[in-house]
Amino acid sequence: MNALLWLFNTIIQLYIYVLVASAVLSWLVAFNVVNVRNPIVSQIGEFLYRVTEPVLRPIRNLLPNLGGIDISPIILILLLLFAQKLATDLYVQLAF
Repeated sequence: MNALLWLFNTIIQLYIYVLVASAVLSWLVAFNVVNVRNPIVSQIGEFLYRVTEPVLRPIRNLLPNLGGIDISPIILILLLLFAQKLATDLYVQLAF
């Protein structure tokens, strides 16, 4: 059971890193720091979009329009951290 909890926590932590990378890349593209015509940047951006968009889209649909500000990654990160803490607490309660 401890190995499953470690795997669950590791997957959540990796997904949080992917969310942060996706947000940073979107900022870099928006401010013309990187060019999406570069094939490597394009492939990385496409990968990050395909991995994060299916989870972020329902959150964006629930949020009100905030203009140009997208806080859905922040909300998803908070939800993932909550799930991680909840799983750890449940494991500790069941183990003892």
